[in-house]
Amino acid sequence: MAQQHLEPTDPLAGHAGRITGDALAAYLRSQATEFLRALRQHRENGGASAAGAEDPVDAARALRRSVRRISASLHTFRPLLDPGWSESLRPELAWLSGTLGMEHAYESRLERLLLALHRLSGAVFPTQPASAAVGTAGSPTHPVPAPDRGNLTVGAAKAGALLDRQLTLARTRAHSTALQALGSSRFHAVADNIAVLASEVPLTKTAVTTDLHPMATAAQERLEDAVTALPLVTAGHPYNAEALIHGLSPDPSPHPQDAPWHQVRLLLRLHRYAREVVCGTNPPVELRLLTAGEALDRHRDASEAAAASAAAARTPRIAPATAYALGVLHADQRHEVEAARFAFQQCWQKQAVST
Repeated sequence: MAQQHLEPTDPLAGHAGRITGDALAAYLRSQATEFLRALRQHRENGGASAAGAEDPVDAARALRRSVRRISASLHTFRPLLDPGWSESLRPELAWLSGTLGMEHAYESRLERLLLALHRLSGAVFPTQPASAAVGTAGSPTHPVPAPDRGNLTVGAAKAGALLDRQLTLARTRAHSTALQALGSSRFHAVADNIAVLASEVPLTKTAVTTDLHPMATAAQERLEDAVTALPLVTAGHPYNAEALIHGLSPDPSPHPQDAPWHQVRLLLRLHRYAREVVCGTNPPVELRLLTAGEALDRHRDASEAAAASAAAARTPRIAPATAYALGVLHADQRHEVEAARFAFQQCWQKQAVST
């Protein structure tokens, strides 16, 4: 099976015109403006009632969206920016994006795990969304073996309650941390820097004559190199016993298999944002990029959900039936990890054609 590059041809080659630091400055100004707009919306709706609860969530998501793009541009095109300014701002942007994203991550993780428990056992939980009644199917390429429902149902309710307590507590703490962060002097310093960025981008003297294509191409090459280092042959198999065994061991650290895939996800995002700078904020849609990104997002979500179920199974003095249900849930999520890797492999590699 031959390795296929991200695009059949260089996706940046169609923009043969010289794209210089002026395009980078315009992109950063637009993202800074989006950040300020989202921040104003967040402040206006911060005390909204439950009927308008989606507005603060959407505003926080827009804040993270602009922060990620600014941070990625500072990384990819750092030779064109004032080094002292960009190197001091990048860690602050990473802190802000991570802090704002934790509450939503815990909420999504809990929903994912409860849906999986319902699918595996048929149990219904008080906090389970209505969509769970329909159920979610496993990956068509990696069907999850059906456990013994008679044994699983006994512990599924307690396992769901345990996960609900742990992840709801974590979500509440993340919400408090985000509120404290948005009111801190550290955040106000970041917001002030971005407000200045909306009107004045600290480019180097040579930026206005420097072509952006080599730096954008370098971001693409880093992505392709990282993908080449992935165990795509292993990803072509439906079962990965090593990952399952590690997850059920007393070692609470993430499985080392996952880290390279998470790194590829980050590099794919850097590549996408570099394309936005060079090709404009509405670059041509590349289905392979979208498909690969969705697969890596599913990989990240399933990996973190598996880690959460394994952590819950390590809770002292839980009933054996509860531990069993959490173990089955962990195995199910590791199967989802493998399914996501397989989906990524399928969209990244071309099939060998025999004639």
